[in-house]
Amino acid sequence: MEAINDSISIKLAETDEEFCGRGYVHCTSWKEAYRGIVCDSYLDSMTVEASTARARQFAENTLIAKDKDKVVGFAVYGPSGDEDLINAGEVAAIYVLSEYYGQKIGYRLMNEAVSRLSDYSTIAVWVLEKNERAINFYRKYGFEFDGCKKEWDLGTPVSIVRMIKKVNSKL
Repeated sequence: MEAINDSISIKLAETDEEFCGRGYVHCTSWKEAYRGIVCDSYLDSMTVEASTARARQFAENTLIAKDKDKVVGFAVYGPSGDEDLINAGEVAAIYVLSEYYGQKIGYRLMNEAVSRLSDYSTIAVWVLEKNERAINFYRKYGFEFDGCKKEWDLGTPVSIVRMIKKVNSKL
């Protein structure tokens, strides 16, 4: 059974320090989770500075997980941009530093994001097709593949697949 770390707080990112933390988590977690899935040269070219600039640029709807003052995970949520999904929200990103795996931080971030998307009848996530750890996480949370697939160029072509979860809508 995975342990819950009670020192972790989940909140909306508000300060520049928190967005810097999100940038660090984004860059670091990609290098930790995607090695062997995304080409090494692409991962090696990622920088905390570029990830932080992106975090500041897309600051809206960013949840962070903090262990005291350290950002250790984040999730980004909002309406789905997929034209084929009606009344759908999306968890566009969810990342946790590997040293915090097994502490239910991803579940807590997902719970909060799903709660904030409660007006939608469907929630979508896109995941790298070869990212078994993330796919297993989403499956445990109730997401299922819906057959949609896209190709991304991350140094070399990679496939991303969509998973959806039907939820009770307040509408």
